[in-house]
Amino acid sequence: MKTALLRLAFLLSLGLAAVFAAGAASAGTLDQVKQRGYLNCGSNPGLAGFGLPDSNGNWTGLDVDFCRAIASAIFDDPNKVKFIPLTAKDRFTALQSGEVDVLAHNTTWTVSREAGQGLLFTGINYYDGQGFMIHNRLNISSALELSGASICVQQGTTSELNLADFFHSHQMQYESVAFATSDEALKAYDTGRCDAFTTDSSALYIERLKLANPSQNIILPEIISKEPFSPAVRQGDDQWFNIVKWVGFAMFDAEEAGITSKNVDEKINSDDPTARRLLGVEGDFGQSLGLTKDWAYRFIKAVGNYGESFDRNLGVDSKLGIKRGINALWTHGGIQYAPPVR
Repeated sequence: MKTALLRLAFLLSLGLAAVFAAGAASAGTLDQVKQRGYLNCGSNPGLAGFGLPDSNGNWTGLDVDFCRAIASAIFDDPNKVKFIPLTAKDRFTALQSGEVDVLAHNTTWTVSREAGQGLLFTGINYYDGQGFMIHNRLNISSALELSGASICVQQGTTSELNLADFFHSHQMQYESVAFATSDEALKAYDTGRCDAFTTDSSALYIERLKLANPSQNIILPEIISKEPFSPAVRQGDDQWFNIVKWVGFAMFDAEEAGITSKNVDEKINSDDPTARRLLGVEGDFGQSLGLTKDWAYRFIKAVGNYGESFDRNLGVDSKLGIKRGINALWTHGGIQYAPPVR
């Protein structure tokens, strides 16, 4: 009899454990974020323009703004974010393990990362690609004039492989001068060891600020690879995927509709149907996301639209001065295009 009772107690304990496990597994990321009271955002720890804390711990950047927009849509407060600095090596593990709710880390969207590592990329927030920086004294204006040049590059990177492909496809000669780290390659270029330095184009603008005489160096217009940056979430939580994805889409839609952080209160009272839907005056598109109907109003008021974030962190209002280029809206000659909120 005693043995039977012990067996029954053991089975009941297994059943209760299964119930608790199922409850934990069914708790979506949105519920976890709400219960926690803030968003965990995986960020690049030191890339100006995308993710960078100052000496007081205040984070800025295009990816930082994106996480603040998500927090605003959920909490109506852009400061309900904890930025977790991640290296390129650790960023995917942090997302997979649940250490972060969203990865906003200037990460290139690839099939091996999405299908092979259980991630979902939520939409391209910056189209990047590999480029070249040269000394002014070379007096050239195109990468196609680099035949015979020495190129400083980080060893073992896709940049090194793209470099070889570019010169091979154009049947040009070059000398690859590879270094273990990007900092070493940049220093060698700055001291005149190489005619050019190559890495992602956005990083070229950032690295140029570190040179002894930044104005004596120019960035050539050619882009020789595709590097579409996108935030990412874990697979298996469609509601959270939709929230992160549509916050990104709505940032582009707000810019296209001319809705900014400064005029958003005026736009609420406009008769523009696009603005009225986006701002929650007509319809309730937040309900299907698990948010309030004014979810987009909240983040536009706090953070602004995509164009405002771009200009503030990367563009005309920043030290980097990067042109919008293909990151302009499709209505202005670029390729940024988002589905409508309707």
